[in-house]
Amino acid sequence: MRTVSPYALGATLYMPATRADLLDVVCHGKIPGLRSLVICLEDAVSEADVQDGLLNLQKLLTSIHALGGRSRSGPVVFVRPRNVEMAMRLNDLSLIHHVDGFVAPKLNLASLSDWEQAITHPSLLIMPTLETRDVFDPVAMVDLRDGLVDKLKEKTLVLRIGGNDLMGCLGLRRSASHTLYSTPMGYVIPMLAGIMGAAGFYLTAPVFERLDNDQLFSDELELDLMHGLVGKTAIHPSQIQPIHDALRVSIEDLNSARLIMADDASAVFKHGGAMCEPATHLQWARAIVERAQWHGVKHGPLVPVSTESKIRVATNP
Repeated sequence: MRTVSPYALGATLYMPATRADLLDVVCHGKIPGLRSLVICLEDAVSEADVQDGLLNLQKLLTSIHALGGRSRSGPVVFVRPRNVEMAMRLNDLSLIHHVDGFVAPKLNLASLSDWEQAITHPSLLIMPTLETRDVFDPVAMVDLRDGLVDKLKEKTLVLRIGGNDLMGCLGLRRSASHTLYSTPMGYVIPMLAGIMGAAGFYLTAPVFERLDNDQLFSDELELDLMHGLVGKTAIHPSQIQPIHDALRVSIEDLNSARLIMADDASAVFKHGGAMCEPATHLQWARAIVERAQWHGVKHGPLVPVSTESKIRVATNP
């Protein structure tokens, strides 16, 4: 199984499996800055086009194999099967190891065992999508969390929050002037962050479906990060760079994190006008450093510490 950091995903672009240019996107850098994509055989493909999508996916796998495999510098690649039965068939393809794993749409406690049995290939990871009505029930989410820990913890890269489907369960659609956090999702996302995050699961943020309000997009990205979400679904390549820019770490946070992680850190110390306590802030510090390793930091001076990290510093303020 390939080791993939949840922070490597960044902006995850969904693309229909019927697209003719999948090889160029996956292997030849057609979309600049793309770090992860999902080849979709579910919502993005009509029933009439499913067979064409499956054939196109197999063609992609064959082409990747002919190239000697994917470059490690290319994007992380997941496939989103239409259902668990399709996942079983794809799992058994001889060349399926050329993708990193499957997105499991609409996974819940009732379907958990089926997904466990469907995705058995040792190289495949899974990204369950939380997008069914029971997501609104914290008791159901505790039960699902416990089931995931028992059955799929080692294979689960992140849990994806399906915002549009969850809003659809309520007959709602996001406003053109408010973030998703001003809707009932403002209850769901913190609840999932607490229940799933406390068990060590990473979560990614729902898609921002508008392309005409950069400020609102920026506001929502800030709220995503405040809730500990590690990436965000993108609907268009134009959203990739703003998402990655938002994931950059502030120099103040990175300096603080590096001091907290230092071997000679005091039990409690002051930095940047705030109390730092390694016993309680160490997990946060590790997350900040890993984010910085994948997305870089905003320009500014690094505080010297005893342990150096490979951190990219952005050239622009």
